[in-house]
Amino acid sequence: MSDHFSWAVQVYSNEYQYQVIIFSGVPLIIYMLSANHKLILVKLLHTLVWIFFNVVIFYFLYAVIVNKIDKWVWICLGLIILEGLILMVFNKMCPITLIARKYSDSTDHNFDIYLPNWLAKYNKLIYTTIVLIGVCILVWRLW
Repeated sequence: MSDHFSWAVQVYSNEYQYQVIIFSGVPLIIYMLSANHKLILVKLLHTLVWIFFNVVIFYFLYAVIVNKIDKWVWICLGLIILEGLILMVFNKMCPITLIARKYSDSTDHNFDIYLPNWLAKYNKLIYTTIVLIGVCILVWRLW
């Protein structure tokens, strides 16, 4: 392996970090993300997960309102319960928030997700209420 690597050097600046590796005489430049860029990727991931769970929760609510209790209702309920268990394990905090915390010291509620600050602040309260309404309707439908 040492035959292929002649040398490697890392270059740092305020925003970017590069690593230049000479591999078999060919310089390879590897771009390493800054903390700010990593935070953007984490926020994007967190927003996509949030959108996914919006689809899950609102399908669940829609299905119980129109009395379309099918396998998807139970799959949605299972995903919602799994999300709740994950939040309980992580002390009412999304694990993606813990990852984002490595890249930001912000005290804003939406530092880790692309949502308005008020929605990020009350997110758990709003969606827990919606899910509980859906569960009550489901129990009523099955009664």
